[in-house]
Amino acid sequence: MNHILEFCRPYLQDRDITSQLLSRFDNDFFNPVKIIAEQTRQTERNIQRKQKEQFGYSLKELNRYNRFLKAIQLIEEETEKQNQVKWFTIIDECGYYDQSQLIHDFKHFINTSPAQYLKFQQEICNPKSK
Repeated sequence: MNHILEFCRPYLQDRDITSQLLSRFDNDFFNPVKIIAEQTRQTERNIQRKQKEQFGYSLKELNRYNRFLKAIQLIEEETEKQNQVKWFTIIDECGYYDQSQLIHDFKHFINTSPAQYLKFQQEICNPKSK
């Protein structure tokens, strides 16, 4: 165990108070960057920079990913029930502006379109009984 810890030591970083606050922030209704900037008397831009530096992603990227996961979850729920997927309902419930934004996220995260993903779900994961 000590050998593993010694090997990892150069890759581990101490977290400052800002990073600790960001990692523990658990409130979907408030902007964590704005709240933590006020608490620590730093600029919002500085908090955003520290977020990206310490965690490897921005809060905007995290929100985008969570929105995409919610869309996937809704699609899977509909396919399990063998219902037709209502794309505009998914767009609305997940907070997408339009269909092209949903398609763009599918291409970004899994390199496929929503229709191709749905076809894959129906053929491989949830085949209809014949």
